[in-house]
Amino acid sequence: MPTEEELIARAAELLARGPLLPPPAERKRLREAAGLTQQDVATALRTKRETVNGWETGRTTPRPPRLAAYQHLLNGWAEKYPPNTSAPTPAAATETFTDTAATPPASAPTRPGSDSAAPTTASRPARTARPSTSRRPGAEKPAPSAAADPRFENGPLAVIDANDGQMLAYCVGGLVLDCPTKTFPALVEWALTEAKLGAPRLNRNGKDADPLIVLTDAAAERLGLPAVLEDRRGLRLAEDHKVVKQLAKAKWKLTKRGFGPWARIYRPAEGGKRQCVQFAILPWGALDTRSWGDTDQLPPAEVAAVLGTYATRVLTPRGSTAVCGLELMSALRPPTRAVKDPATGSWVSGPNPGSLTEPVDPAPPEAPAEHPIVAALYPRHHVRTPDQVIDEEAYDWFRPLTDEECTQGYTHAVGLDVNMAFAAAANRLVIGTGPATHVENPVFDAKLPGSWLVDLSHIETDPRLPSPFTPKGTRPTGPAWYSTSTVAYAVELGATIQPSEAYVRHEHGAYFDGWYTRLRDAYMATMADLGVEAGMSEADFLDAMARHKNVDPGQVAVLSAIKSTVKGGIGKLRERPQGIKHKFGEPWPALSRATWSPHARAELIGKVRTNQHRKLTAWARAGLFPVAILSDCAVYLSHGPSPLDFMPHTDDGKPLPGGFRLGVSPGMVKHEGTRDFLWLARTIEDEQINPARHIKGDDAPDSGE
Repeated sequence: MPTEEELIARAAELLARGPLLPPPAERKRLREAAGLTQQDVATALRTKRETVNGWETGRTTPRPPRLAAYQHLLNGWAEKYPPNTSAPTPAAATETFTDTAATPPASAPTRPGSDSAAPTTASRPARTARPSTSRRPGAEKPAPSAAADPRFENGPLAVIDANDGQMLAYCVGGLVLDCPTKTFPALVEWALTEAKLGAPRLNRNGKDADPLIVLTDAAAERLGLPAVLEDRRGLRLAEDHKVVKQLAKAKWKLTKRGFGPWARIYRPAEGGKRQCVQFAILPWGALDTRSWGDTDQLPPAEVAAVLGTYATRVLTPRGSTAVCGLELMSALRPPTRAVKDPATGSWVSGPNPGSLTEPVDPAPPEAPAEHPIVAALYPRHHVRTPDQVIDEEAYDWFRPLTDEECTQGYTHAVGLDVNMAFAAAANRLVIGTGPATHVENPVFDAKLPGSWLVDLSHIETDPRLPSPFTPKGTRPTGPAWYSTSTVAYAVELGATIQPSEAYVRHEHGAYFDGWYTRLRDAYMATMADLGVEAGMSEADFLDAMARHKNVDPGQVAVLSAIKSTVKGGIGKLRERPQGIKHKFGEPWPALSRATWSPHARAELIGKVRTNQHRKLTAWARAGLFPVAILSDCAVYLSHGPSPLDFMPHTDDGKPLPGGFRLGVSPGMVKHEGTRDFLWLARTIEDEQINPARHIKGDDAPDSGE
């Protein structure tokens, strides 16, 4: 037994350690309650965002002098935002639902701020005396986490299947519930009351995720839905169908998208309480095979596992992965928040600083040809020149082989693909969150996002490398419009820059930071489940990547969906009109979204291209030059089939600084594919086709739009 003196001495050591910090989870809660990002805290304390992340995950502890400052910050927040409370929000008597995407299948988000009256501690209605939901024999309830929300104890979604005359609901964690419903209106009521489905909001100013009900072929047939939609153009159920009539009779409403593969069924909110259920109809192609693989062919329990993992790591699916990518932006940075009206003292919905709060017209060079702004400036069939339209796209470039390359005895062409290149470019990217201001003869400011008309044709680049300023890699021929990301890289190369005009945005911020972080974490967690982890040696990483798609088909589907969410979400930032009914020069539905921002897309893709060129240049200094690039894949000549046969290293065996590095993290590269040298030469010289498109054996993905 320790003596009294020893115990007192140990207690004195604790007192001498200085201020104590709350648990890591509480540190994160306090920061999010204050509406700040990790980067905000890092900037204030003059440290890195990764350091703050370490404090909030418990991996590291702050040291003096930042320890006292961090404690002071947490104490101040703790006084303003005590635990188990939520900010008052304005009451909403009604709720309007609008479409989020113009192309089916797509989901329809609610009007921004329409349910801000619902506090995070609100509970579902009490069960009836004889609940209709029961657990199947042998089904174990998942162990609740410390932060489990009792309103959503059965998870974010359920896959409904009909089996031997019964309707069964397969939930996450292997849970199976009885679903004693025979009609669609009854199923909607069950999902909102007995099922206890849904997910808590991702931001205190956002809204909780609605329950997702996924219907298998058997369940859809049991509920009276056709096996195939007759309307193949509109992808919606006819308004006179009996299911639609049943819903209308029960006072349920459909969004403008109608009853399609992703149907949203709702009633106007009452007292701030949402009444909305999202449906995914598998036999109608709700899960696109390009994003989800063969998920819709799996047994119901496995479908629930795949979608449940995605819902937990990303968000509850509410449409195509492109729609989910866009919805995730708004879920993490809601456009509105509750503010107190000084005149009345009541809580009302107001703009949320740092978010895309309302639709903003693009600058003329940023708008697509169909936009009303462009239609008013040029005739319909006018082809805009580089000094009239910005052209920030990913690379599609290849070059002829040199005589030296043809005589060096190369045997293979090896492709390297950048992991999550577009997500990585979104990290710390500053975009405009307000309208553009037109300026004549401005002084270039790399801190101002926007579009600049400048001549970069005088900048010399090695002919064996693509130009960093054009998607085709050709040298500019005169003045052209570029995003801030691209012009800043020209300055980095030492060029003298004198823009003749610009559209700049004085309201700006790192809007994508939270979006990137969540998708990065989802990607890394899924790759770890597939046996690919950070910190592996290069050889072990290549081996793990060679077999990761055979480890778990469900996790492979989740990985594919995460990647599609990134590229599809970015493409949605400049969604163009869909369908034959659109008339040139007239607005289309996407323009009414605050997240329709071709400027943001141009900034991001410009950064993808310049990030890539920076690494290409680092390898060029070591004597390695690419022969082809498509989007985030670069093809190099090699004397062997593996990336390790040609990748440059320092004398101590480390990857060459500034260049491509093998690894799983976003921004690092993986082996995309290998072809023999003769195939490469034939593809370039005879077929005049970009070999990067087929280096893997099939078409590589495009930029996501």
